[in-house]
Amino acid sequence: MSDALPASAAVGVVGAGAMGSGIAQVAAAAGHPVRLFDARADSVERARAAIGKDLAGQVAKGRLQQEDADATLDRIRGVSSLAEMDGCGLVIEAIVEDRVAKRTLFAELEPLVGEQCIIASNTSSISITDLAAGLAAPGRVVGMHFFNPVPRMALVEVIDGLRTDLDIAATLMATARAWGKTPVRARSTPGFIVNRVARPFYGEAMRTLTEQAAAPEVLDALIRDCGGFPMGPCTLMDFIGLDVNLAVSGSTFEALGWDRRYAPSLIQQELVRAGRYGRKTGGGFYGYGEHDTRPEAASEPPCEPPRSVIAPVDAGHLEPLVGRMAAAGLNVRRVMHLEPMLHVGSARLALSDGRTATQRGAQEGTPNFVTLDLALDFARTSRLGVARADQCGESEYREVVGALQTAGCAVTRVDDIAGMVVMRTVAMLVNEAADVVTQGIATAADIDTAMALGTRYPVGPLAWCDRLSAAFVSHVLDNLRAHYGEDRYRVSPALQRRRWSGARFHE
Repeated sequence: MSDALPASAAVGVVGAGAMGSGIAQVAAAAGHPVRLFDARADSVERARAAIGKDLAGQVAKGRLQQEDADATLDRIRGVSSLAEMDGCGLVIEAIVEDRVAKRTLFAELEPLVGEQCIIASNTSSISITDLAAGLAAPGRVVGMHFFNPVPRMALVEVIDGLRTDLDIAATLMATARAWGKTPVRARSTPGFIVNRVARPFYGEAMRTLTEQAAAPEVLDALIRDCGGFPMGPCTLMDFIGLDVNLAVSGSTFEALGWDRRYAPSLIQQELVRAGRYGRKTGGGFYGYGEHDTRPEAASEPPCEPPRSVIAPVDAGHLEPLVGRMAAAGLNVRRVMHLEPMLHVGSARLALSDGRTATQRGAQEGTPNFVTLDLALDFARTSRLGVARADQCGESEYREVVGALQTAGCAVTRVDDIAGMVVMRTVAMLVNEAADVVTQGIATAADIDTAMALGTRYPVGPLAWCDRLSAAFVSHVLDNLRAHYGEDRYRVSPALQRRRWSGARFHE
């Protein structure tokens, strides 16, 4: 295992914006003398002031001693030229996310620093191989992608370009750990781990909106309350900026050979054309003006529960929900049958498998069919999403709703869309993560760590796959592909192998 950069080694940071100042603060807190440069001299002073304010806040909250805060700030020195980076053991660029600008910087920087100096880029999506091309020593160029706000976010993606020296990347992994971060290793590819794997989180939401299956507030409520994600996709896009999110989607689409799986949404493009970027412009999916009121997701009105529910001896993923119904006093009868489906009065209730309720009802010969969306934890979820077959009767549907309400859940209905909301999102996140494994970009462990720390997903996508089983997730994707007739839902080879072998991503 490689050693970390010694604390005595100077660290240079080019770019004094939010990311650069955060990186400077973290390096200085770890004991390194830091040289901070920005083309605009006043930016460096503003950065030092912001760092001082943040450190003072930590002192006030009892998280940091005053002498440590003073020492950290004293280690950060503004420099007026790139030539003053000479003697640094590591230089990290955190300038504008522009390929030409970064390549120009590296070409200027390389002859100014010593031969042993590691040159790192904080890029979130640009190829490290591309940034190193044309340099005399491309092997010392590596990606070191931090997440905002840098002092608070634990994750760092360390990215190998095609010619990156493996020992240098290993040194940065060790250095990130020494700085109190959790590093993950990735091979240079569009979006690396986090931005690549997260694309379906937005893409499936936009597909659902395109089909008019649910309003933005319903999508967000289901993803948040049922899926356990910290924020719904529409709220998150408004927070990030629809323009920024669209730009990442577009660059990923282009970089991955115009694969339709990554195609940007027309709805999102229209919002951006209208100047509705989200919070920063006062409106995106939601309004953020003084008099705007955030809409709430509608829940079904109270319904009478059925006299009884018939459940299989093993209800599979729905077993915790059946337990809640029984604990609430609903008469639950257990029978021996293989299908993990509940008989609620004369209706049938089953977890979504990628088909519509209408299709399942027709195929099962049961018109009164209702599908249930995925939940992170059916034992604790406060909300459940349902879709009703077109041929399902009103009274039969209301009995299903009543049974779910008896279990203590608000019930939110979406239009009868294949895969519903949470299920299709999770299935596609799993599939994307499996493709990253297939292509040797990162390990399953690093992918799940990255998504848990970088996006705060409640469960890493591949750990979620292990809970559901690769066979089940593949079945959902097969049904989505059959429904839409699109290659978008093709099953990843890594997922296919586990589907037939029964192996898990995390053994």
